[in-house]
Amino acid sequence: MAGKSYRDLDVWREAMDFVVQCYRMAGTFPKSEMCGLTSQLQRAAVSIPANIAEGQGRQHEKEFLQHLAIAYGSLAEVETHVQIARRLEYIEGEKESQMLERTARIGRMLNGLKKSVEERIPGR
Repeated sequence: MAGKSYRDLDVWREAMDFVVQCYRMAGTFPKSEMCGLTSQLQRAAVSIPANIAEGQGRQHEKEFLQHLAIAYGSLAEVETHVQIARRLEYIEGEKESQMLERTARIGRMLNGLKKSVEERIPGR
């Protein structure tokens, strides 16, 4: 990926927009959740584009794949936090659906990038 910036990756841009959406949603949670669900959701959301960026900046494709796997794990964590927020009635069902649709889209994008990176590894 020499010469290409992580900022050029569609999945990174989508994940960055998703972070903003997660922060805005978490901002509606009760103040008692500031150190709980709010913090966990924000941390996991930030981890997605951060790991995409860090992985793209690594010298080896296998390291990039490792960071994409971490980003995917963080995406699953965000999905879980969204579902918890719904169960606690911090968000409506429609908001949960919107968020989960977006995580599914980002997941597909991560999988596509992963396949592209794997194709560049000799012997794979």
